Amino acid sequence: MTSFVYVDNSNLFIEGCRISAVKKALAKDIYEAMNMFIVDHTWQVDYGKLYTFLCGQDAVARLWGSPPPGDSFWNMLEKKGFNPTVYEKNFSNKEKKVDVAIAHRMTKDAYTLIDKTKDEIILVAGDSDYVPVVTDLKSEGYKVEVAFWNHAARELKDAVKDADTSNFISFDQYHAHFTR
Repeated sequence: MTSFVYVDNSNLFIEGCRISAVKKALAKDIYEAMNMFIVDHTWQVDYGKLYTFLCGQDAVARLWGSPPPGDSFWNMLEKKGFNPTVYEKNFSNKEKKVDVAIAHRMTKDAYTLIDKTKDEIILVAGDSDYVPVVTDLKSEGYKVEVAFWNHAARELKDAVKDADTSNFISFDQYHAHFTR
């Protein structure tokens, strides 16, 4: 079995900084952290540990994001087993195209690389923009899981549910496993 892992890095990083702020009592809960823009700027993902946690023995791991210019971070990711795709931020310092690019790549891989009888797809993101692709892939018979913190969009968590099981992997209990 091969795990195909798709990581929305900005989503992972921003929400990780919020979760860390709550754990350090900078915010009383995740909703206060979101509403008041409270983050722990010292929080860091250990991508090697994240890879080990999610990917197992056989994996294709892809990551999307916008690094600062000249940042060696992305070279490190390649060494850790992730295949990064970089998008420049726009004039408002916002990322565009990332959610669509991830959904497109998931679909493309599903129909060209992934064997739905034995492989799995893992999405590391928490927003509802991914619901259509997750719903479509599940309806086509692919095993799709979402890995994120518990405050991920309810619609997204519901989209990965089967009749009797949930394919949602909560980072809440494993946060320390991939944090520096």
